[in-house]
Amino acid sequence: MNHSLEFEKPITELERKIEELQRFSARENIDVSDEIKHLQKKSDKIRKEIYENLSAWQRVQIARHPKRPYLLDYVDLLMSDFLELHGDRLFADDHALIGGIATFEDREVMVLGHQKGKDTKENIRRNFGMAHPEGYRKALRLMRLAEKLSIPVMCFIDTSGAYPGVGAEERGIAQAIAVNLMEMICIKVPIIVTVIGEGGSGGAIGIGVGDKIIILENSYYSVISPEGCASILWRDRAKTPEAAESLKLSAFDLKSLGIVDEIVPEPMGGAHRNYEVTGCNLGKVLKAQIVKLEQMSVEDLLEKRYEKFRSIGVFLEEKTTKKVQSEGNQDNKQ
Repeated sequence: MNHSLEFEKPITELERKIEELQRFSARENIDVSDEIKHLQKKSDKIRKEIYENLSAWQRVQIARHPKRPYLLDYVDLLMSDFLELHGDRLFADDHALIGGIATFEDREVMVLGHQKGKDTKENIRRNFGMAHPEGYRKALRLMRLAEKLSIPVMCFIDTSGAYPGVGAEERGIAQAIAVNLMEMICIKVPIIVTVIGEGGSGGAIGIGVGDKIIILENSYYSVISPEGCASILWRDRAKTPEAAESLKLSAFDLKSLGIVDEIVPEPMGGAHRNYEVTGCNLGKVLKAQIVKLEQMSVEDLLEKRYEKFRSIGVFLEEKTTKKVQSEGNQDNKQ
């Protein structure tokens, strides 16, 4: 099935022509290698021009690509002996947010993250990566277990948001996420968070409090989806690309704002083009970060984690105060 994106059409057309020439050459036994080389060179040039100048909205589309590697793909690429652990011990097991113990670079780690499906059947089972309250409660249970075992926690974010259904609301989705935010600040082992695809709203931040926040080059992290932002602010979904730019949700914007610590490069065209290269790039970054964090004392770890999240954001209290004082002075004169 063809999963090319709208802005990739010039590349797709050239690739199709190359394939047709290759089939023609094999069928008719005619040498057309020069023509193929010319088209390949043209394709590479166009690909480079497109992917070196991606807009925020185009990066969102790549982050949502159905062939993009998901959590279990990275587990297969980077880890061994993965043992999935189930259930929140309160209600049920959530297949959208999974976790378990694995071996990474000769050390045991607790792996947590959102998991989407590879096809329609699996997506329904995984609820398209949108976790219920029991998913976040399971995540917290496993983080507390990691704390008891003194092993690092590795969280992988890939969700458009927490599930907004009636059942999730009845079982306390907001409370489950809020408790995770509070408790993750105090977990006494290293926590590394990686955004591997979509990082949407509270569904992302529910497992997003960590000592280091890493993001893949074409992933995004935002309080709301571009479509949702466009619908609320402009009441027009056609404004989605403009909303994506305004939200500053791309990896490079997030790095400049100090929200993420490191960007993992992806192969030209996105992570779905080459799982092995993407996994290798991510593995190097994770290893380097985990080695640094393991050298810190628990006290320093918790203090820096707290300071990290307290420093995110900009406040305009001073300007507001001056404005109020100015208005008050004018009223007194009158």
